[in-house]
Amino acid sequence: MAEKEQVVHLQVDESGERLDRYLARALPALSRSQIQRLIRQGLVVLEGQAAKPSAPVGEGMRVVVHIPPAPAEQVLPQSIPLDVVYEDEALLVVNKPVGMVVHPSPGHSQGTLVNALLARYPHLAAGDEGRAGIVHRLDRDTSGLIIVGKTEAALKHLRQQFKMRKVEKTYLALVHGRPPAPEGIIEAPVGRDPRQRQRMAVVSGGRAARTRYVLREDLGEYSLLAASPETGRTHQVRVHLAWLGVPVAGDRVYGPQRNVRRVRNDLGLERQFLHAWRLSFERPGSRERLALEAPLPPDLQRVIDALHGARG
Repeated sequence: MAEKEQVVHLQVDESGERLDRYLARALPALSRSQIQRLIRQGLVVLEGQAAKPSAPVGEGMRVVVHIPPAPAEQVLPQSIPLDVVYEDEALLVVNKPVGMVVHPSPGHSQGTLVNALLARYPHLAAGDEGRAGIVHRLDRDTSGLIIVGKTEAALKHLRQQFKMRKVEKTYLALVHGRPPAPEGIIEAPVGRDPRQRQRMAVVSGGRAARTRYVLREDLGEYSLLAASPETGRTHQVRVHLAWLGVPVAGDRVYGPQRNVRRVRNDLGLERQFLHAWRLSFERPGSRERLALEAPLPPDLQRVIDALHGARG
């Protein structure tokens, strides 16, 4: 069946931005150049009228974006360096860098983790969706550990562990402010934001979601948290922390834009401070439990060092 045009309805949440910049924040799956191309083609309608990329948007304005179906593209192997943290005959664990998309998607047919994996492991298990052993995913702007099954048996075993919630994942997140307690559990249902369907939100009738967190370090205006999602909802950690009142630093989607500008200007942080730090799971074919870590990448470690320096 041929893909259909996607129509996205948005309602602006803050005033003072250009249309193209607002859409880059509201539709993180699209690149800035894709957004500008859609605007030039008249496929973005602001308050009922086709608009220019520089058109100012105000709170409450309505935007409709028409996204044409992408032509089918073959996923080709690409020689891209991979930071392999662990590997055996059944699986490997990769430390994904920030900026790398996991699966090919419209506008991201190259440079993805799948492209890199196919070049290095041409016989990876495809799974039901032909995704080269990928068991779970990370956002483009989230760095850290991701598991890849090398055989069909390993892929099935790993997916079952995720389904049964036997995989323990822990993220490091720098957040604005201080959580209400040094450690706690956030239980709040997550679903599509009724005002902006490209975003997730805590909503009545959403899917059950549970995240544990621990305060690792008080850094003045910021806190470094270890957050462990016990369910696997889209953007769960970011949504839950924002709902708790401590949004992830640099988060352009779930954090106030004034906070994004502040961390960029004060700390040089150009992306959300969220890193998939630890993974613990059962090795397929045995009862051995693996526990792996990936240290903070240099850009995030520099932010922590700067905050330490500011506190003397």
